[in-house]
Amino acid sequence: MLELTVPGAAAMEALGARLAPLLRAGDLVLLNGGLGAGKTTLTRGVGAALGARGAVTSPTFVLAREHPTASGVPLVHVDAYRLATGLELDDLDLDYAGSIVIVEWGAGKLDGVSDSWLSIDIRRPTGASASAVAPADPDALELDEPRQVTVTGFGPRGLELEAALARAE
Repeated sequence: MLELTVPGAAAMEALGARLAPLLRAGDLVLLNGGLGAGKTTLTRGVGAALGARGAVTSPTFVLAREHPTASGVPLVHVDAYRLATGLELDDLDLDYAGSIVIVEWGAGKLDGVSDSWLSIDIRRPTGASASAVAPADPDALELDEPRQVTVTGFGPRGLELEAALARAE
């Protein structure tokens, strides 16, 4: 388990950028945290570092977005908030083996999807609020408060990613 303090939005994107070169086709990253925690901001950093085409924004209303990348391995960004079970996540028919898949709000919904994944838990300070979120754009959050981030690998590849990210710190 890797514990980090991320001071703001730029640092959250930088964390994503440090993670990106470690990722390859078949990797699954689970992002957990409340509204405005920085899940999409981290994913935006991954996308930028991978040379993803298109804006990396929250896929809340479309559930999943696929972004072609410079390497040819697509980045699939999923918002599982409105999904009740892993079966509904499975119904999205994602190419887990041929893509890098990042799932927001996926806690408890990965059963059977993969034997390995990287879980990133993002916590806001007690008393923090999402008041900086513009009503029409949940991605507009300014991360003006430090976040506590816990990175935990599950399965062989997840543990490998956790260790590699720790070395990249």
